Amino acid sequence: MALAAALARAATRLLRGGLPPSAAYPALSSRSRLFCNLPADNEPSAPGGVEEPWEEAEAEILRDVEPVVELVKGILHSGRYEDGGLLCPDDEKVIVEKVLAHHPRLEDKIGCGLEAIMVDKHPGFKRSRCLFVVRTNGDLEDFSYRKCLRASIERAYPSHADRFIDKHLEQMLVRPPPK
Repeated sequence: MALAAALARAATRLLRGGLPPSAAYPALSSRSRLFCNLPADNEPSAPGGVEEPWEEAEAEILRDVEPVVELVKGILHSGRYEDGGLLCPDDEKVIVEKVLAHHPRLEDKIGCGLEAIMVDKHPGFKRSRCLFVVRTNGDLEDFSYRKCLRASIERAYPSHADRFIDKHLEQMLVRPPPK
């Protein structure tokens, strides 16, 4: 009943050239938006904030992802680490925080605990080097940095992730590593 009265007052005021209903009755605007399944005026239109235009989001994602990709490729392909080599503390910190932390099965990969990160040949693909979690019990578990990067982008940029991954990620991963 109160809503009907508010609507009638707002309609009358609008017809007389007064303020639009949302200005005269802010609660009415929120309610009508809720009924339409739209965000209220003071709510963001996309999860996590106002949606950015593609070009801005693309540049931001590139700034976030490119240095991590270059580091991983440098670790795996530059000769800085021999097979079976443990990462130095600085590289390990970046890999754990920017890569491994985003693995879809992080708990399975870490298992009983993380002792170190190691570079070695993949057991199933002998010509391919990859990263391994060295668990506190000595077990090794390989992990895909590609899966980690993909999940990181999808979580951080849900409205732009698919487009960015299709346009950039695979090309970034197959480019030759830095010299």
